Amino acid sequence: METPGHNQAPDAAASFDPLRPKLIRVAYRMLGSVADAEDMVQEAFIRWMRADRATVREPEAFLRRTVTRLCLDQLKSARHSRETYIGPWLPDPIVEEEEEPEDVTLPLMLALERLSPLERAAFLLHDVFGLGFEEVATTIERDATACRQLANRARTHVREARSRFQVDKAHGLELAQAFFTASRTGDMKTLGAMLAADVSLHSDGGGKRHAALLPVFGFEDVFTLHRNLSALFEKHGSTLVRTCLINGLPGFVTREADGELQTTALDILDGKITAIYVVRNPDKLRHLN
Repeated sequence: METPGHNQAPDAAASFDPLRPKLIRVAYRMLGSVADAEDMVQEAFIRWMRADRATVREPEAFLRRTVTRLCLDQLKSARHSRETYIGPWLPDPIVEEEEEPEDVTLPLMLALERLSPLERAAFLLHDVFGLGFEEVATTIERDATACRQLANRARTHVREARSRFQVDKAHGLELAQAFFTASRTGDMKTLGAMLAADVSLHSDGGGKRHAALLPVFGFEDVFTLHRNLSALFEKHGSTLVRTCLINGLPGFVTREADGELQTTALDILDGKITAIYVVRNPDKLRHLN
């Protein structure tokens, strides 16, 4: 005997699957975690299967609302885990495909972390995904005026992160290649020439791999750290997997001496590296294997 809804599953999947990539993008930008984003979208699919789909005029809008609300609930529970996270927290690195340029860069995602969940949702839905405030209001269950205010507040907080000049992709990848070579071979003269005076380094090991427990700020400290690291690279090795854009920034993927992957993303302004973002936490790199 067939279980209730058994015959409806293929129909539900047929209408859901084409929307899955868009829904993953919404969830990832809300949460900064690939695994959590996939979980939210899978939960949305379960709810889609149970819904009276014949009454849903716009499946994409319905599912986007569902995913956003699930993410809002997830963000509330994630607050504690972020507060107790070991070392700097960085979003899971997304290695971009050629046909899918990143609209939310890593610095912007970090700026979004400083927003309330509702501010984050209003900003992403309106400013990034282009929804009108009436639809934003329906999605986050606030009135349109409140949503406009939420988005305005968010915009003020993230303006600096969003307005930065984006380096040309080809030039950025050349700089990423040069940075990899200089940092791994101990060419400190070349590396030093690439760093801005106010450069910072943020390394996310999540307590599972060695990483700086606090961000490192300023040329001298970042330079000294890389000089010390170069001796380790010379002894233990570091293999370049590929140069690529990572969350909208030039960077590279490496396999380190412990066999684990690592990503390095570079924020570049006026030809100088202003920030270095290194993800070493293996939980955040599984989707790259």
